[in-house]
Order: sequence, then C-alpha cells, then structure tokens
Amino acid sequence: MRRNTTMNFPSNTLARKLTVKPLTLSLVLASAITLAALGLFATRSLAADAAKPAAAGKPALTVALTQPRSSMLTIKLSANGSVAAWQEASVGAEANGLRVAELHAQVGDSVKRGQLLASFAAESVQADVALARAAVAEAQANAAEAAANADRARAVQGSGAISAQQVNQYLTQEQTGKARVESAKAQLDSQLLRLKNTQLMAPDSGVISARMATVGSVVGAGTEMFKLIRQGRLEWRGEVTSSELGRITTGTGVLVTAPSGAQMKGKVRSLAPTVDAATRNGLVYVDLLGAAPGVAAEFPAGQPQGKLAPSGGSAAHAVASVGAHFKPGMYARGEFELGSSGGLTVPQTAVVVRDGFSYVARVGADNRVAQVKVQTGRIVGDQIEIQSGVKPEDKLVASGGSFLSDGDLVKVVDAAKPGLKTSNMATDPVLPAQAASK
Repeated sequence: MRRNTTMNFPSNTLARKLTVKPLTLSLVLASAITLAALGLFATRSLAADAAKPAAAGKPALTVALTQPRSSMLTIKLSANGSVAAWQEASVGAEANGLRVAELHAQVGDSVKRGQLLASFAAESVQADVALARAAVAEAQANAAEAAANADRARAVQGSGAISAQQVNQYLTQEQTGKARVESAKAQLDSQLLRLKNTQLMAPDSGVISARMATVGSVVGAGTEMFKLIRQGRLEWRGEVTSSELGRITTGTGVLVTAPSGAQMKGKVRSLAPTVDAATRNGLVYVDLLGAAPGVAAEFPAGQPQGKLAPSGGSAAHAVASVGAHFKPGMYARGEFELGSSGGLTVPQTAVVVRDGFSYVARVGADNRVAQVKVQTGRIVGDQIEIQSGVKPEDKLVASGGSFLSDGDLVKVVDAAKPGLKTSNMATDPVLPAQAASK
C-alpha cells in the first residue's frame, strides 16, 4: 500500500498544473483588453483637444480702445532764462558824516513811497539849524538898521546936510543888509534840508531786496544802504537763439515755469537789439503778469501792483509782484505761444516708451495687438500729439499697453462700462501706460 501511494504522486502534481493554467490565461487576457480600452480613450481625448481652434485662447488683458482725433494745438517755442527785478533802486544816505541811529526796514519788507527806512542821529544837525536861525535874525536886524539909515539919507539928500558920498554909502548898506538876510535864509534852508535827510525815506513802492546799513555806523553822503525792487515788479529774461529770435514779436504770450512747478503768464515787452557774440543768443524781456489759470491757489505769486506802464512804451497792464515761487535770480523755463496748428492726438496713457522710442498698441479685427512705433510731438493737457505712425481710423489700446506684446490677444470692452479692469485679476485697477523694459 505505501508503494502505491508513492507511485501516484507525480501524476497528481501534473493534474494540478493543468487545472491552474486556464485561469492564468483568462487573467492575462482580461488585463490586455483593459489596457487597450484605456489607450483608445486617451487617443480620442488628445484628438479632441487638438481639434479645438487656436482662437479660443485666454485673453492677456482686458482693455478699452481709443482712436486718434484731430485737434488744434498751440505752436510753442521753449527757452530758458533768469527771473530778475524790472528795476532795482539803490537807496543811499544824503547826509554826510552822520551816525545811523535806527533801521526801520528789513530784507523782504514791502514798503510804500515815502515810508521811513532809517533814522540818523540829528543832534548836531539840529544845533546847526539853531545857529542858522540866529544868523537870519541877526541879518534881519542889521538890514532893518541899514534900511532906516537909508531912509534918513534920502530925506536930506537935497538939503546939503550930508554929502552925496555918504548918501550912497547908506543906500549901499541897505542893499547889503537885504542880501545878507537872503544869504542867512539860504543857510537856514540848507541846514533844514540836512535835518530832513536825517530820515531816509523810500523813493518808491516796492520790496527791500538788500540792506547794507548797520546801526551805529557813520556813513558818508552817497553810501548805499538799501536796494529796492521798484513796485515789486519782476521780469523774465529768456535766452533765444538768433535763428529763432525773429519768430518772437512784442506782445507775444509766454508761460513761465519755476523750478517748483509754479507757472506764471507773461507778455513780451521788448527784445534785445544785439545778440551775444559768444553764445549767439539774444535776450527777450518778458513782463510777468500773474499766476496761470488753475495754479494760483496752489502756487501764490504775490499781489499785483496795479496797472503800470512798462518801460519801452508798451501799453499799461497788471504785473506780478515778488512771490513765494518767483524771485529775482531764479532760473526758469518759458514757452512762447507762436500760434496754433492741427494735429492728431491720443491720450498720454496710450503711449509706451521702450528703449527710448515711443510705441502704441494697435488692435486688429481679430483682437490681436501690434506694437507700432510712433513719433510724438506737443503735449496739451492729458493729450499728446502723434506726428507719424498711426491713422485716424486706427484703434489703439487706451491704457495698459506696457503689459502687452506683439500678437497678444486682448478682450475689448467699452471704456465707459463700470468696473472695467485691465487684467484678469478682479482687484487690478486700470493702469496708465508706463515705460517698459520689454
């Protein structure tokens, strides 16, 4: 029995192997079918994605459009120059050898004609005035005595009581007495004038620009003590090349801009008759009239000094006084208004500066962007002139062009639509065009 069991073992093992083999084949077949189905699904998905049109791409930016428009622009000529006083008066002492007792004006003070600027010690002058008055009284007494003697001589002139020579002497003494009275009065007037000069008065209304005097100093006649900007008037002296000087005429309007940004209107008063031989520039004298519209509140320019006739014979007009932003000696830039001409303008935000060149983003019918190089010109407010590169019918990106490149797809919306955004992020505001580094 043990032998039979041993002899049947190999046949049982072979039967088991034959029983398992059909199951393994079934599993392998099922896996192959599954992988084939997955591959077919993936192939169809890729084919569907490839069949989508390219135009369905995501827009790079949401923009509003603008078009160039024809406008009348001012023809301007720019120049640089200095602000100066229209006339600067030198105020000096007229009395000689007097001590400065008190100063009544400081640099920057506005003064009126006849206002007291300085006082001198007047004690010595007052003593001289008293002596002159006494001399007048003495001369008048002597003249009265001489007149009485002359009258008596005339009364007895024909009687022979006195000689003709004595009569002539009395008459001469009368005339000499009168002359001495007049001389004494002249001396008194001179001393009274010295007494008046112990008070230094402003010769004209204006602004004190300099003070050289000090209290306690003894000054001589003619010593400069103050400098006064007459009537507070300012002028701008623009330097213009000889080739452009002929384009400017008397009465031409000028807009002068200070380094602080303050602006003041002006009018050409006169042109220099000569041109500097070294620089080939000529001076244009411009009366500053007052603050330009819209900047008076932000940049106060002082009170006008009324209507004054400027030198050179031009008509009287209101002029500006020394203010907070325009002072003599200041360097300023001016623009002469020479007329006007037509041109195409676009908003400044539509122009992008890249590598020193100006570009605009033109949008085609397929909402694709094309960068166009343009030549810019004059600037008026928020508009800038386009001299070349675009046509009136072109549609341009109004702002945000610095974020776009050639071929970018954009979404166009109405500029007046509320909540307009310039990017795909809901919180991004509309951005103006800026210089880009692309």
